[in-house]
Amino acid sequence: MRQILVAAMVALVVSIVVTPLLVRVFRRSGLGWQVRAGGVSRSAERGAATMGGIGIVVGMWAGYLAAHLLAAGQGVVGFSASGVLVLGLATALGVVGFADDWIKLSQRRSLGLTAGGKYLGQAAAAVVFGVLALRFRGGSGLTPGSKEISIVRDIPTLSFGVIGFLLAVVGLVVLWSNAVSITDGLDGLAAGSMGLAVGTYVLITFWQYTHSCAVRAVPGCYTVRDPLDLAVVCAAAAAACAGFLWWNAPPARIAMGDTGSLALGGLLAGLSITSRTELLTAVVGALFFAEILSVLLQVVMFRTTRTRLFKMAPFHHHFELGGWAETTVVIRFWLLAAIAAAVGLILFYGEHLTMSG
Repeated sequence: MRQILVAAMVALVVSIVVTPLLVRVFRRSGLGWQVRAGGVSRSAERGAATMGGIGIVVGMWAGYLAAHLLAAGQGVVGFSASGVLVLGLATALGVVGFADDWIKLSQRRSLGLTAGGKYLGQAAAAVVFGVLALRFRGGSGLTPGSKEISIVRDIPTLSFGVIGFLLAVVGLVVLWSNAVSITDGLDGLAAGSMGLAVGTYVLITFWQYTHSCAVRAVPGCYTVRDPLDLAVVCAAAAAACAGFLWWNAPPARIAMGDTGSLALGGLLAGLSITSRTELLTAVVGALFFAEILSVLLQVVMFRTTRTRLFKMAPFHHHFELGGWAETTVVIRFWLLAAIAAAVGLILFYGEHLTMSG
């Protein structure tokens, strides 16, 4: 428990301190916020900086490393394969996002990387993660990832082969990283919503740790390789989002850009795989799922009927164009994200009661 608290406190402080430094650096370099095509956010008018996701990634790593320095001082086992892989996936996608942001800003190309280039980077990071997730067997014989489909735990009757697993990992990484990227369209929306989702995973993974089959094999126990270390990762990520949100809340002084949104989406995908909760994540992160679904529905609707389902997609812009103030949209969407996280937590605990009863 002490590791989780240290990870959160250090990540929060580092994120709060590093983010305004990034604002100064990027403003001196003339790297302002480039609004994506079709966007309606007024942040660009305030000259806000971008690529603030660097502060989030740095905060996550700082919190994680600090927690393990504490653990090493107490003679506790150090880094785990699951924790390093999830943070590694988030960082790799953050690099892809950084390349996208840098091209947008330095070369004045509003679309950044080509779609093919971005997907290639996401897929490459996902494949490396997937291959490594099936290695590193722990003392109990578990690997960070599993070839079985999971809701709250693995379903033995629904299993992929290695190729099927890798394809599923690529699909999850592309889905969640793009979903968070699409959500990052209003000040504070993505950071606040992600903080709620990842904060929920602190509770889920810590519960898996306290009810691990490796500790006590009883009905309802969990076969997750490194649940405590995943809880440390989640705590660091949630706190880093909170620290960044201090500067990103309306009116934002800096945006996370794809550097942050792709990294956070990759983090969520990695957590879903290593905690054996791939399908549950669709509930916990329902807001992000709804955002990317609104874009897909808009495209399908327009191509088939030449009419639009929303005034603009993703659908947070629909409400903004409908007359809602930006802060109103953000706060109400935070409430939706909190409800989704709570429902996911209830489903998780309800499944545990059923299995243990």
